[in-house]
Amino acid sequence: GFACFLTMEETDREAVATAVQRVAGMLQRPDQLDKVEQYRRREARKKASVEARLKAAIQSQLDGVRTGLSQLHNALNDVKDIQQSLADVSQDWRQSINTIESLRDVKDAVVQHSQLAAAVENLKNIFSVPEIVRETEDLIEQGELLQAHRKLMDLECSRDDLMYEQYRMDSRNTHDMTLIQGYFGSMQRLSEELAKQLWMVLQRSLVTVRRDPTLLVSVVRIIEREEKIDRRMLDRSKQTGFIPPGRPKKWKEKMFAILDRTVTTRIEGTQADTRESDKMWLVRHLEIIRKYVLDDLIVAKNLMVQCFPPHYDILRNLLDMYHQALSTRMQDLASEDLEANEIVSLLTWVLNTYTSTEMMGNLDLAPEVDTDALGPLLSPHVVSELLGTYMSTLTSNIIAWLRKALETDRKDWVKETEPEADQDGYYQTTLPAIVFQMFEQNLQVAAQISEDLKTKVLVLCLQQMNSFLNRYKEEAQLYKEEHLRNRQHPHCYVQYMIAIINCQTFKESIVSLKKKYLKSDTEEGMSVSQPSMDVVLDTIAKEGCSSLLEEVFLDLEQHLNELMTKKWLLGSNAVDIICVTVEDYFNDFAKIKKPYKKRVAAEAHRRVVVEYLRAIMQKRISFRSAEERKEGAERMVKEAEQFRFLFRKLASGLGEDVDGYCDTIVAIAEVIKLTDPSLLYLEVSTLVSKYPDIRDEHIGALLALRGDASRDMKQTIIETLEQGPTQTNPNYVPLFKEIVVPSLNVTKLLK
Repeated sequence: GFACFLTMEETDREAVATAVQRVAGMLQRPDQLDKVEQYRRREARKKASVEARLKAAIQSQLDGVRTGLSQLHNALNDVKDIQQSLADVSQDWRQSINTIESLRDVKDAVVQHSQLAAAVENLKNIFSVPEIVRETEDLIEQGELLQAHRKLMDLECSRDDLMYEQYRMDSRNTHDMTLIQGYFGSMQRLSEELAKQLWMVLQRSLVTVRRDPTLLVSVVRIIEREEKIDRRMLDRSKQTGFIPPGRPKKWKEKMFAILDRTVTTRIEGTQADTRESDKMWLVRHLEIIRKYVLDDLIVAKNLMVQCFPPHYDILRNLLDMYHQALSTRMQDLASEDLEANEIVSLLTWVLNTYTSTEMMGNLDLAPEVDTDALGPLLSPHVVSELLGTYMSTLTSNIIAWLRKALETDRKDWVKETEPEADQDGYYQTTLPAIVFQMFEQNLQVAAQISEDLKTKVLVLCLQQMNSFLNRYKEEAQLYKEEHLRNRQHPHCYVQYMIAIINCQTFKESIVSLKKKYLKSDTEEGMSVSQPSMDVVLDTIAKEGCSSLLEEVFLDLEQHLNELMTKKWLLGSNAVDIICVTVEDYFNDFAKIKKPYKKRVAAEAHRRVVVEYLRAIMQKRISFRSAEERKEGAERMVKEAEQFRFLFRKLASGLGEDVDGYCDTIVAIAEVIKLTDPSLLYLEVSTLVSKYPDIRDEHIGALLALRGDASRDMKQTIIETLEQGPTQTNPNYVPLFKEIVVPSLNVTKLLK
């Protein structure tokens, strides 16, 4: 209180000080004293206003305190009332304990009553179980599956409720449980019987959905009902621990298993034949699979989807089943001992047909079936193994085919009839066509499977072609040798040798194959094979040309031997016969393809001239007079012109200019014809400068033919020529190089 008093005094003092300060502020100048009264009234008004507000505030506070006190008083009364009530309740509760104990019997009676009520409720069902079972059996037999299932559900419901009540009352009482289960025992058989009907419908679902979709819908509805009951029972078992016998049935799971088994059986059952009964068994089998699978999936997409709830995702599930079943079937087929053509059929089907528009890529299955999302039917390892087997089998087959083709061609060579001519009139055998038809077929087959295999097969064909051409070359050589042992056989030797030369068509076929089946020339093994094959083919043709010329010159031999003899000098017609024979042969040689026709003509021309020169160098005759020399030289010039005319005729259209060969005979005739022996050195040196391959023995033989050169003159001419320079014309084709002069006669001449 004292502190309060002090505080009041301090407040008063502060108020006085503040007032003094305010008055001092108002009365600083003398003229302000006039307004003192005015100031006093204003302050009095302010003071009155503050006092009024203070009074109002204090009054309000007092009212609040009064209300608070009143409420506290009421609360206190309420607390006293509650306390009294609690005391009364406590007393009543103590008195009621004994009464509650005595009601336990009533509680047990209520539980029993509820059980009895449930039993009474089910009595009707319980007593009529045998009758309902019979009705259900009849409905199943009649195919009224939905109604049969409805009755089965009622029976199961009665049994499950009874068992549940028993379980709640006494879960350890297995005797009563067994009793109930035994009474309802026929239900399990009914359930199995119904299930059997469902599975039969599902096994034939692709047929049923077209004929009677409502039946399939009924089956799906039954399965869906069972699924719901399964879920309900499983949920209840989590809370109570009780699950009825035979639950969960998992019929949806079984349904997919049945469909899966049906798909597998359908695919396995499409093999109608075996290799023994039908060579085309695999092609037929794969085609039936393709047709069945495509038809089934189109039906599934258009009809079956509507019979199943969306969450069953029936199309995707069926697609997976078909894919898996096909994969298994293809694995089984791949593990069999397949032949090369069967491997091709299988791989073409697996790698191409399966995803093509003929099957999974069919427009009727789009967009539900995405071919890109389908996995491979065969693993890369199995595909690789099959390709390996195919390549090794193909290699053996190609080798055998080529050998057989060559044997067949070899048999043709001894025929009595001429070979056929192509559209341009050139002789040919069927060999190139047969070989390349076989290559073409194998490449077309490989192209169906993959680009990679196509390239491998092409490489294989070209490799085997190389070996084959070498064998062909050897056979042509043997053919010639056999003919030379007996020139009467075979009758058409020349014509078939021409056909062998014309096998150059192999070159064109190789080029066309590579162009057709190769993306680029740089691919493995390609750049190496072509030149070596060209070389072998060229060798075959060259050797063939040589064989033909050999044949010609064997016929000319006796007439060539007649040249430069006394008989020849007296007027032999040997050259006429030679020309006629050569021309006769060249009627056949017209069937040789360019450039080998040109080659044969040029070589025949060169060789006739060489043989003529050889006859000159053989020293079969020695002219005895200037008259004989003149006659002989003129005959040589005339015969050179005959040859020139003949070979110009034969080379027409071939662009061959070989007049120079005949000029050699004319040049030698000039040396023979010379009448002044002192000019002989000059004439011979001119000859040597023109034909630098003339050797000493050739000059000796030439002078011996003249018959008028002394031994010293021969020696002088030969020695002088040896010292003289020889300049070789780069375009000169040697003619004397291969002419050998008999040595015995040289010794005789030099005596």
